[in-house]
Amino acid sequence: MDRYPLIEDHGLVGDLQTAALVTTDGCVDWFCAPRFDSPSVFGALLDKDEGGHCTVRPLHHAYATKQLYLPDTAILVTRFMTEAGAGEVIDFMPVTGRTVTESHRLVRMVRCVRGRMTFEVEVAPRFDYGRRPHRIHVSGHGARFIADDGARLTVHPIREPEDQRVLELLPDRRDALHFTLTLEAGQERGLALEWAGDGPPRDIRLAEYRQMFDETVLFWRSWLRQSRYSGRWRETVERSAITLKLMTYAPTGAVVAAPTAGLPEQLGGERNWDYRFTWIRDASFSVYALLGLGFTDEAKAFIQWLSDRVKERAGSAGDTGPLNIMYRVDGSSDLVEETLDHWEGYTGSAPVRIGNGAAAQLQLDIYGEALDSIYFAHRHGLQLGHRGWNALLTNLDWLVDHWDQPEEGLWETRGGRQDFTYGRVMSWVAFDRALRLAESNGRPASSERWRRARDDCYEQVMAKGWSEKHQAFVQHYGNEVLDSSLLRMATVGFITPEDPLWTSTLAAMEEELVSDSLVYRYDPAASPDGLRGSEGTFSLCTFMYVDALARAGQTDKARLVLEKMMGYANHLGLYSEEIDPTGRQLGNFPQAFTHLALIDAAITLDAALDRG
Repeated sequence: MDRYPLIEDHGLVGDLQTAALVTTDGCVDWFCAPRFDSPSVFGALLDKDEGGHCTVRPLHHAYATKQLYLPDTAILVTRFMTEAGAGEVIDFMPVTGRTVTESHRLVRMVRCVRGRMTFEVEVAPRFDYGRRPHRIHVSGHGARFIADDGARLTVHPIREPEDQRVLELLPDRRDALHFTLTLEAGQERGLALEWAGDGPPRDIRLAEYRQMFDETVLFWRSWLRQSRYSGRWRETVERSAITLKLMTYAPTGAVVAAPTAGLPEQLGGERNWDYRFTWIRDASFSVYALLGLGFTDEAKAFIQWLSDRVKERAGSAGDTGPLNIMYRVDGSSDLVEETLDHWEGYTGSAPVRIGNGAAAQLQLDIYGEALDSIYFAHRHGLQLGHRGWNALLTNLDWLVDHWDQPEEGLWETRGGRQDFTYGRVMSWVAFDRALRLAESNGRPASSERWRRARDDCYEQVMAKGWSEKHQAFVQHYGNEVLDSSLLRMATVGFITPEDPLWTSTLAAMEEELVSDSLVYRYDPAASPDGLRGSEGTFSLCTFMYVDALARAGQTDKARLVLEKMMGYANHLGLYSEEIDPTGRQLGNFPQAFTHLALIDAAITLDAALDRG
C-alpha cells in the first residue's frame, strides 16, 4: 500500500476532452488520450510498475510538498520545499474547445522560486493500458514515443536556444526518458507532452509557453465569471463547478461520472468500476447545478446530447428500454466490460475493469431524471423541439407499459432485479413532468394514460414502499432495508418536506444510515447486492442528506452536516465517491455526482438560511 499515493493526494487538470491526475509529489499517474474513455497512456495509479507515469520532483533532497490551484482556474501548482531551495511544477492543459481533436497537450513547467534546485524528470508512457509495446526516438530537440499501432507521444522541451544542455535527454533501458533540470532562483524551464502531434519534437520558447499559460488562465477566469452564485460557500461551489467543467466532453456536452477507472470502493475488494462514461442519471443532475449557477451554455449542450439519446432508439426499445443507463461521451453504447489481468490494481485491488457491464441493466429511474432535467431546462428557457417531443412520446409509451416490473436499481447492484421504491418514485416523476410539459406547451400527448400511470405509481409506493416497522420508506418492496436514494423523494415533489411520513423517514435514516453526519447508501449485509465486501459512506448521499434536511426546515443540522462534509474534501476541494471510517477517500476520483450534489445542497441550504 505504501507504493501508492492516497486517492485524495491528487489534483486534476484537463482540456475539456480528456484529463490527467497529478499527485502531490509531482507524478502524472493517470492520463488517457485522446478522450476520457480512451486507453491510458499513464496508468501507474492502477499498477505502479507497469502502468506508466510522468514524474517531476527534486533530485536527492528530502522535500515537503504543497499543492494548490491558481485561483479561479484549473491550473495546478505543486510546490516543493527543501533546505537548498523551493520550486514549483505548474501543470495545465491548453483548452481544446468543442471541435473533436486527436491532439492534446499536457504542459509541465518547472520554476525555481528560492535557492538552487535540481529536478529529476522521468517520462515513461505505457500505451493501451500497458498492453502495447513502443519504441523511443531521441533527438537534440526532444523525444518521441511511438507504439506499434502508430499512437505517439511527443516530448517538447520548453527552453531558450542558449541553454540547449539544460535539458539533456537520456533514454533508459525500458524505453523511458530520464533527465535532470537544474535551475537558479527566478529560472523556469519545462516540457510539453503532446499526444498525436503531427510534427517532430521541437524546442518551445518561453514566450510561447507564457502565451499558452495566459490563454488558459483567461479561459478559466472568463468562464467562471458567468457564475451567479454569491452564497456562503462560494469558493467551494466554484471549485466544484470548475471540476465539473473539467469532466465535461466539450464536443457533445456529456459529463463523465469520473475521469478514472478501477479505483476501489474497498481497498483490496472487487468493487472496482470504470466511471469514464456518461450516466443519464448523473448528467441529468448536472442540468440543475449548471442552471442554478448560471452556466446556460453547458446545460443547453447536455440537453441536446440527451435529446439525441432520446431520439436515436425511439420506437425500438429492447428489454432494457429505449434509453441506456450510460453511454460513451460521443453517445455510442459500446461499453463491453473486460478485466486488465496484467495490472495489480490500486493497492492490489483487483480486478481492474474497463468498460462497464452495468450498461445493459434495466434502471427505471433514469426516465424520471431525464424528464425532470428536460422540464427544469424548459422552465429556464431551453425548449425541446418537435422531433425531440415526438421521440419523448415513444419513450413514455414504453414506460407506461413497463414501469411496474423488477429492475436493477440506481446503485447497479448485481444481485438480481427487485421492485425498487426509488425506481417507482422516479417513474412518477417522469409521468408528472411529461404532463406538465404537454400542458405548458400545448403539445399532443397521451395525457390520460400518463395520468393513470402517475397515480398508480404514487399509490403503489404509498402502499408497498412504506414500512410500518421502521416508519419509513424502504429500498424495495418486501424488505425492511433503508436506502438513501429515497432522500430525493421530497426534492422531486413526491412528498412534501413537512409530511409526517417524510420526517419519520428522515429520522429512521439518521438512526440507521448516518454515521457522524456521513451517509451510507444502504446496508449491503441486510440487502445483499451480489458483490463481496463492504464500502464506505457515499459522499453524494451526504450532500443529498443536507438538501433533504434543509427542505425539511432542519437548517441548523443541515449546516453542521455540510460543514463537516466539507472537511472531508481533499486539499484542493475535490471528492471521490466514498469516505472510509478513517476519513480516507475511496472510489473513482473526482466524482461528478458528488460535486453536483454539493452544489445543489449549497444552493438549497443558502435559500433556506436566507428565509430564516
